[in-house]
Amino acid sequence: MTPSPNAPIPLADWPLVSRQQVAGILTDIDDTLTKDGKLMASARAALTRCEQEGLPVVAVTGRPAGWSEAFALSWPVRAIVAENGAVMLWRRADGGLGKDWIQPETERAENAARLAEAAYTVLREFPMARLAGDSAGRETDIAIDHSEHHHLGASEVDAIGARLTELGFRVTVSSIHINAWLGEHDKWSGARWALKERLQVDLVQSVDRWIYVGDSANDQVMFARMALSVGVRNIEPVLTQLATPPRYITAGMRGDGFSEVVDAVLSHGG
Repeated sequence: MTPSPNAPIPLADWPLVSRQQVAGILTDIDDTLTKDGKLMASARAALTRCEQEGLPVVAVTGRPAGWSEAFALSWPVRAIVAENGAVMLWRRADGGLGKDWIQPETERAENAARLAEAAYTVLREFPMARLAGDSAGRETDIAIDHSEHHHLGASEVDAIGARLTELGFRVTVSSIHINAWLGEHDKWSGARWALKERLQVDLVQSVDRWIYVGDSANDQVMFARMALSVGVRNIEPVLTQLATPPRYITAGMRGDGFSEVVDAVLSHGG
């Protein structure tokens, strides 16, 4: 069978000259660095190697701020952008937690009632739906579990997503959750925000020097914006659903795939 013309290229075929240009890594978390919600040893080793060699890593996730706080303090990353671009967390120089929001407090407070109402509507209209187990830590969105602790079929995921869109929410589907929020922010704007604030880097101007690694449909906004994008191997089941697939794909799954990316950059970088 002839591969699709826009099918991802094996990471092993990533040109050396392009690898030498990489100044930093942006990455998803769930099923990109983790397996069953836990950071894989291969991913932790790769993150540590990046820190040791001065290659900055910023994680961008749909997970909630509350879930991300401990990892922002303990993982060797420059920042974690949570809730699809809404909240940024980082380890300060004194070891404490730094935290900021893309929306002002008044806007977040106004949105909270609409988010609660939307969650109630979904649970009433779709009896099979369940809120994500990490919902208590969410500050700017809601999440419906479709694969983490509770399974929903593809048609159910589509129907819930369509209903939330109809209600006026921005919706994405990760490998585990259906996320919905109010506002124009997303992973792309969150990544730009984090790099500007934490590293004084303009991502638009240096987009060809940063690489994004992800695994699911909610990474599509990054695949579309980043010239250097990689899907870890477990992205394969959703590739046909993506208008813009990643440029490259790893041989390994999840954290093992992320480790391949780091090795490709650091073993051949300039």
